Amino acid sequence: MGFSTTGQMVGSSAVVGWVSADGSGTVKQYFLGGQRPNLVVADQGNLTIVENSTSITSRSSRVYLAFQLNTSQPLSRVLYSVGQIRVIPSAPGFALAEHRDKVSTLLNYRTGTSASDSQHSRLRKSHGILNMLSWGILMIIGAMAGRYFKQWDPMWFYSHAAIQSCAFLLGLAGIISGFVLEDRLNAEVDTHKALGILILVLGCLQVMAVFARPGKESKVRKYWNWYHHNGGRIVILIAIANVFYGIHLGEDDGTSWNAAYAVVISILFLLSIILEVKLWRQN
Repeated sequence: MGFSTTGQMVGSSAVVGWVSADGSGTVKQYFLGGQRPNLVVADQGNLTIVENSTSITSRSSRVYLAFQLNTSQPLSRVLYSVGQIRVIPSAPGFALAEHRDKVSTLLNYRTGTSASDSQHSRLRKSHGILNMLSWGILMIIGAMAGRYFKQWDPMWFYSHAAIQSCAFLLGLAGIISGFVLEDRLNAEVDTHKALGILILVLGCLQVMAVFARPGKESKVRKYWNWYHHNGGRIVILIAIANVFYGIHLGEDDGTSWNAAYAVVISILFLLSIILEVKLWRQN
């Protein structure tokens, strides 16, 4: 049982108990510093457990764990997890095996009610998919259409504008869902949120720049092109970084999401190199 500021295991402090084969029970505090075994440290953490208040017992295949904390206001993000069957931590390090199931809850100490994060899993996935698809994929494809397919005039322009418009609208929906998710989960994701707001602001500036686009013969057109092109590149780079950071914050199935998105980005990057070389040779 852990207490977290974000609802994630990493960075939280937990009370872990188990009953050995001889019937003796053990309760220890752990600091969950990361996902690697060496970062899960026994007898460390931020919880102040009242001395001689811990108890654990097994009855009818159920384990009952009790302890008392000395705190004015315990964290409301409470984590519950179940370890592997017949895998007991042992001295000297008392290393923990990876849990086989877990749930994160939001506990209201005033009313005594709790809500599971699984209730918000659909919103969390929607937030991630919308932002990954929009800012992290479609925005790149739209930029590629605007740079590498100008020989098909004016189709390249309409394609570029349509793709970027879809990316912006989907990204706006993704960021709004992020605000809603943050409010419901009361999560501390300041860096992720700040990057998202920055991306939205830069995206809005790109949209506004379209309406101030000078004619091809204008003397300031080259400056507008420089701003529009480099501003778009900055948005894409920040968006890619924030997508990976958001996957890290989500924690669940993070490895598979990271791998899938990395493959997509690698393919787009390789395709960009090929098209860039082709463009360079043509010029």
